[in-house]
Amino acid sequence: MSGRFPYFAKGQVTKGFGRGSKKLGCPTANLPPEVVNELPDDFGTGVYYGLARVAGDKVRKMVMSIGWNPYFKNEKKSMEVHIMHKFDEDFYGKELKIAILGYIRPERNFDSMDSLIEAIRNDIKEAEEKLEEERNKVFVNHRFF
Repeated sequence: MSGRFPYFAKGQVTKGFGRGSKKLGCPTANLPPEVVNELPDDFGTGVYYGLARVAGDKVRKMVMSIGWNPYFKNEKKSMEVHIMHKFDEDFYGKELKIAILGYIRPERNFDSMDSLIEAIRNDIKEAEEKLEEERNKVFVNHRFF
């Protein structure tokens, strides 16, 4: 898997399932199905960290889920990006560029909403720590963005 990083993708932000902000306290920007379908076959489901840029804004830290989200029994595979910044408004339809820099954990199911929320908080904390490493910081200035 480490040979896959960095992995770059971009697409217009689409409406997701509407639960990130409301149920989980973790707003996400969803990439469209065609971007999800372009992922290499050996790119496993799970939680990843990296960098993101929305419509020419500043490059920011992100953590993302790729997969089926078994707790919610999704029928479609998704790429849900949580940008670690508080935005004042939604940015549906805007271009989102991401650089996936590493892997945190495999996708898994949870026995409660509370345990899912706790895992998300831990994922954000781990992503924050990994993105402070010098080898990851250099991507802020990558020509892709």
